[in-house]
Amino acid sequence: MIALLLAAAVCHAPPALKAKAKIDCAAARKTALAKLGGKGLRVKSAELEEEGGKLVYSFDIARKGTPGVDEVQVDANSGEEASVKHESPADEAKEK
Repeated sequence: MIALLLAAAVCHAPPALKAKAKIDCAAARKTALAKLGGKGLRVKSAELEEEGGKLVYSFDIARKGTPGVDEVQVDANSGEEASVKHESPADEAKEK
């Protein structure tokens, strides 16, 4: 089932940032999904970005039956979870 979830979203990674990352998007996605655990997870978006001076993979993950998404960031160098926060539908709309 995880393989199905891993293919759900394409990771947007600018070439310059991708060259700096020590882990790839698939490994980071696996960490993000494992952090949330459970069934009914779907990666809505995935991107590599610099945030707060750190290079992170950022995943918006929807959970079936729950409004909004959980944004999970994974450090692109260590592979460790950097942060997890829930975003309501209103929070998501502000980001667009």
